[in-house]
Amino acid sequence: MKRYLLLMLITGFGTSAFAQELPWDVNGRGLSFIPDYTFKGSALTGWSGIGTNKWKAANGEIQVNLNGGNAVLASTRSFQDVGVNLLVKAAPGTEAGVLVRLQKSAEGYKGILVALTDSDAVSYRITLAADGKELSRERLRPAGNIIRVAPPAPAGGNEQQQRRGNGSRGSRPAGPAGLLARPSTAIIPGDWNQMEIIIDFNIIRKFINDGGDGTGGATEDTDGNFGPIALWAKGSGEIAFKYIHYKDMAVRFTPKEATSPRFSAQRISDMFYSFTVAAADFNKDGKMDVAAGPYIYYGPDFTNYREVFFAQTYNPSREFADANCMYAFDFNNDGWQDIFIGAAGPPRIYLNPKGESRRWDKYEVVKGGVSEVTVFNDLNGDGKPELIYGQNGAMWYARFNPADALKPWKTVQISEAGYYMPHGIGTGDINGDGRVDIVNPHGWWEQPAKGQDEAKWTFHSEAFARYGHRSVGAGGSVMAVYDVNGDGLNDIVTSLNAHGFGIGWFEQKRDAGGKISFVKHLIADDYSVENPGGVAISEIHGTNFADIDGDEIPDFIVGKRYWSHLDSYFDPDPYGPPVVYVYKTVRDKKAPGGARFVPELVHNRSGAGSDITVADLDKNGTVDIITSTDRGTYIFWNRGTGKK
Repeated sequence: MKRYLLLMLITGFGTSAFAQELPWDVNGRGLSFIPDYTFKGSALTGWSGIGTNKWKAANGEIQVNLNGGNAVLASTRSFQDVGVNLLVKAAPGTEAGVLVRLQKSAEGYKGILVALTDSDAVSYRITLAADGKELSRERLRPAGNIIRVAPPAPAGGNEQQQRRGNGSRGSRPAGPAGLLARPSTAIIPGDWNQMEIIIDFNIIRKFINDGGDGTGGATEDTDGNFGPIALWAKGSGEIAFKYIHYKDMAVRFTPKEATSPRFSAQRISDMFYSFTVAAADFNKDGKMDVAAGPYIYYGPDFTNYREVFFAQTYNPSREFADANCMYAFDFNNDGWQDIFIGAAGPPRIYLNPKGESRRWDKYEVVKGGVSEVTVFNDLNGDGKPELIYGQNGAMWYARFNPADALKPWKTVQISEAGYYMPHGIGTGDINGDGRVDIVNPHGWWEQPAKGQDEAKWTFHSEAFARYGHRSVGAGGSVMAVYDVNGDGLNDIVTSLNAHGFGIGWFEQKRDAGGKISFVKHLIADDYSVENPGGVAISEIHGTNFADIDGDEIPDFIVGKRYWSHLDSYFDPDPYGPPVVYVYKTVRDKKAPGGARFVPELVHNRSGAGSDITVADLDKNGTVDIITSTDRGTYIFWNRGTGKK
């Protein structure tokens, strides 16, 4: 992987997109970091064998043939925190793996081993003699998931029971047919399997065949603490490694702040209060304001702000924000904009006090909680938006009565149970009947005829997301529904995995009988492929769509949530620059599907929370972008031109 891709990601302005199609299927392969080193060629330069076994290299592949015992090939570079990604093929019945922190000891060596067999991948502490022969190994205890530091080992007799849990939690069979398919990440004996290993502080995490394994293993102070990585082989038969990458995870990078010429950035709050914002004129002065979590920031300069409810900051390393979605609307029809907040607890309305200098009254309006991603849109054309969300395994919408909006809203279940996904919801007219349909990663629901929208909606199965890239889930944020290629049919654009990688668009097709189908087009993927503009973004947890460049075609806006599952390597590339990009929709008959998506950097040091808000805050005719994240709350002013 060329180093310039990193520079393009964090400081450059992508101006090109590929006409060729990127591969869609992950097939158990992925790369979540930009390597410092990739093994190439046919010489073992930079590697040294421990013991008498003869390792050989050819065309980027390293092999060893064993007749019992074990073999070790160590890098000449040493690390404390390191990421390793490689493919390994081991003869059936053998064991292959990676050693990290292989430190010299009185006996010879000690370190941490991730060992792959025909059926499992397990992390051990291991000791070796000076000639590399294995002396002992002990399975590591589980370390937990969305944490960076493993807690101390439990006292008493639970240690061995805990150690038995340190297996391949992320290896799972493929999902059932008919819904979004979960790819198999199971080990394939005798064939190539991918291992990605990250050790950071006292937790080592292993990801086999691009699957998720959030628990990891806990290391102790007595284990190897600093030393080279090494290839490990054991048993009788041939074991081979290729596509060997590693990265020093102790070195992190903060880019010089940058925006594209189209945007200027204004940080209106330095603190972490919210993952979402709403925009409206809350004080009726004719100027647009921004609400983010507990505060309203008053336009036009956004320097004055006041509490809506009691404000308390969150620790981004250890806490999630409470607010996942915010919407502004005059719910009680008194002429003043109120605020709806969807959160981990009961969703609620804060009623505007009509200029009184006090905090706003709170009313809980939707029973049972709502999904992390929601959409607030008018489904039936009556001018009042509904809240579209997931709950209890199904898809729902909630409708308020303006005459009594502060009491619990009417909730309607539109799907059977089993179709809910925590990430990814959109609305739009898919079939061209003039009614608003609902989409999620499993497919789309066709709105019934007028007046019948409180019955179950007709479901059409279609995979509008993708598993893989270490994530145990699938689906993105707000799913965009618009005509991408200008053929008169609405298509779908979405991030594919809020805790993985990928952006895609789904081209609508009709057969002679009018039957609807979709063709998948991948816009961007992880670091293992060459993406348009050199841009790879993980954890795209915030999205929206709007006409950013004034060509009357919507564009797709994406943002990375930094530390999406807190300060840990539970998710891929969690410490990568928190970027916001606009993927400009460019209709091009020569491109696959008749359209390209050209990335343009908005900002490289903020990212997104659970969504992205768009509004013309200064009423100059261009759409501005507003985000709230663990880095603060930002306005990105659209100057209306891509030139300085």
